Amino acid sequence: MKLKITGGRLLDLTDGSLTPVEVLLDSAQGTVLAIGRDLAEADRTIALSGQVLLPGFIDMHVHLREPGFEDKETIATGARAAAAGGFTQIACMPNTNPPLHSPELVTFVRRQAKASGAAQVLPIACITEGQRGERLTDFEALKAAGAVALSDDGKGVQHGGLMREAMARAADVGLPICIHAEDESIAGPGVLHTGAARRLGLPEIPGEAEAAMIARDILLAEQTGVHLHVCHVSVESAVSLLRWAKARGVRVTGEVTPHHLLLTEDVITRDDAVFKVNPPLRSERDRLACLEGFLDGTLDMAATDHAPHTAAEKQQSMADSPFGMVGIETVFPLLYTHLVRTGRMTLPALVQRMSTRPAQAFGLPGGVLRVGGPADLVAVDLQREREIQPDTFLSKGRNTPFVGWRVFGFPTLTVVRGRIAYRSGEETGVHDGF
Repeated sequence: MKLKITGGRLLDLTDGSLTPVEVLLDSAQGTVLAIGRDLAEADRTIALSGQVLLPGFIDMHVHLREPGFEDKETIATGARAAAAGGFTQIACMPNTNPPLHSPELVTFVRRQAKASGAAQVLPIACITEGQRGERLTDFEALKAAGAVALSDDGKGVQHGGLMREAMARAADVGLPICIHAEDESIAGPGVLHTGAARRLGLPEIPGEAEAAMIARDILLAEQTGVHLHVCHVSVESAVSLLRWAKARGVRVTGEVTPHHLLLTEDVITRDDAVFKVNPPLRSERDRLACLEGFLDGTLDMAATDHAPHTAAEKQQSMADSPFGMVGIETVFPLLYTHLVRTGRMTLPALVQRMSTRPAQAFGLPGGVLRVGGPADLVAVDLQREREIQPDTFLSKGRNTPFVGWRVFGFPTLTVVRGRIAYRSGEETGVHDGF
């Protein structure tokens, strides 16, 4: 079965030019057959109206909540929301119930994702059994089951000796280690960054809690040779540490979220748990450092840390509500509007940080749109402005701090391995064999 897309403009990731093209996809093999003009007829043709064609986005940090927390999100709803956000591959973190610490649970996630007919889901398995930070999981068996990386995300591995052993073993089996950098002896029961914590009379999560663990793990990664990936970088000192590590040749990558690029603790003027996230929204100095790191490549990629919760949970006080925001459906429009349209970065640079660099860093297929490559693509409308309205989300989560923001660049079509995973105005999932 062949799918042809006409009327789109293909972005050149080297010079930023936009070329009107047709794209012919093989839906059975999941590959790109041809890119050009006047291509062969197909079993189905989709006509665009000037939207820009990009390689499918890749998010290396989402929370899909299943198994155990299906009231917040399921693998199916999360994968469909990801497709609506232009993502063709997403990596899910293991802090489910039970956590993803066995080959059987990794297999379960992959099976559920395949049935969704939406974005591909790449399971990240636990470093330690039950995320308890005591005993290492069976890395070899987890990789054989399909895990693409290891993490105890939501918790930092507190014992340095155990983390050193984990990195050595992960390097041996060829799995990256992704860290939630938080020294609990420093963070304690913290809720917010220093300024907001003092305003609201709540305990703080100092930036040193993040930077201290990153410093430790950079040194361990240098010694063991593992690929260390630092999740949701949020403080200036952490950006500086990553820049230092890269200059030394340490195999380290880092990600930053839209909320840490666009928001600070100054937006928190009252006890509203929609702004509660870990790591917390930091100072303007930290935000600018993260932005600089994102622009100069110290922070390799954007990741959403998509963390859906129920409305009831997020209606609690800051002290009692869980950490987390949703973001999988809004990240490209937010960053395109506030970074590209403002001239802070080019469109190719943003696409590289959302597609090419995640694929390169984690050895994934995709990241570029080329003949013979995976038929993963997204069409985005760069001309139409829309308001972010949570009641339109395909995710179960509505907990976003960007309600009412007006942005450009929402996806109109997402194709995963040659099959339609999302089309604006239609149901998601596979259509007519596509």
